Amino acid sequence: MSTSQSPAGAEGTVAAPGANAKPARTGEPLLEVTDLRKHFPVTAGLLRRQVATVKAVDGVSFSVHKGQTLGLVGESGCGKTTTGRMIMKLLDSTSGKIAFEGHDITRYSQARMRPLRRDIQMIFQDPYSSLNPRKTVGAIVGAPFRLQNIQTENGVKKAVQELLELVGLSPEHYNRYPHEFSGGQRQRIGIARTLALKPKLIVADEPVSALDVSVQAQVVNLLEDLQDELDLTYVVIAHDLSVVRHISDRVAVMYLGKLVEIADRDDLYERPMHPYTKALLSAVPIPDPAQRDNRERIRLQGDVPSPLDPPPACRFHTRCWKAQDICKQVEPPLVELSPGHMAACHFPENTTVSETDVVAKAAVVSPEAD
Repeated sequence: MSTSQSPAGAEGTVAAPGANAKPARTGEPLLEVTDLRKHFPVTAGLLRRQVATVKAVDGVSFSVHKGQTLGLVGESGCGKTTTGRMIMKLLDSTSGKIAFEGHDITRYSQARMRPLRRDIQMIFQDPYSSLNPRKTVGAIVGAPFRLQNIQTENGVKKAVQELLELVGLSPEHYNRYPHEFSGGQRQRIGIARTLALKPKLIVADEPVSALDVSVQAQVVNLLEDLQDELDLTYVVIAHDLSVVRHISDRVAVMYLGKLVEIADRDDLYERPMHPYTKALLSAVPIPDPAQRDNRERIRLQGDVPSPLDPPPACRFHTRCWKAQDICKQVEPPLVELSPGHMAACHFPENTTVSETDVVAKAAVVSPEAD
């Protein structure tokens, strides 16, 4: 389907998982994140001395190849939005490495990042607060051209009108203001602004969570159409596992600042290995009552621990029904338990790998741990 037909995708239905298979990942990743960390200091007293540290992101590693989509999921407060903001360089990381097209951009200054903004863009969660209510749609979508001092062939107005048409809006909307549009239309305006500079990588932070369910399907279909048409690469941050399944090629699951599982979409949804992932998937709504009645519903006990004082070793052991003494003493590393499927668990689900095998794999990954 071409992007000019994307409004027809506004039928309220999303393509079946696996319907739009992406090409195999080959060559160097477009984006590679290695051991990324973000710690926020907590201060108190008149002298504002540091008394604690919030470990919002604590050692996250993943890669995304050109034309692929990585879904980053987890409960609220797990650090997924912070990870996205560090990739965008809206937040400086405490440690770790962010490589884009093979270049380490971790310590780039704002001046050095300015030309790179053409290649890395972001779709924000709230389509209401992310658009300036005092600006017209033409000024909002045309801002990237002015900020980057880019001259278009037929003028900025024509370029903006083409972008509006690309995302399913009318070129006549050029002189209207954000308050004249619905939530779904505002998100389309935000997407048009993101596409203005023809980026290679888009970080989408909860792009449909603030929209009605019927409108969510329209925006998801639009994002998939745009990816096929423009060869875009996405990092999609979300908590709705149903949306993530339809749009992602690989899925990474975060819990309390750490990645606990990462795998190809179909493999993760059919054979989740980490107990936390299994619990999340058991909560996904199923329309068919017959299937719903036969599914095991896992209800996690207790609340998510505070990132100010995370549990030792495995951070999930305080809520895990499989936890044993080793889970409280030794942190399980993220290791490959089957081809392309990685999990951080001493007692993984849906696998023949034993605890001994996990320890052996961990020794290979981090031999200095001994």
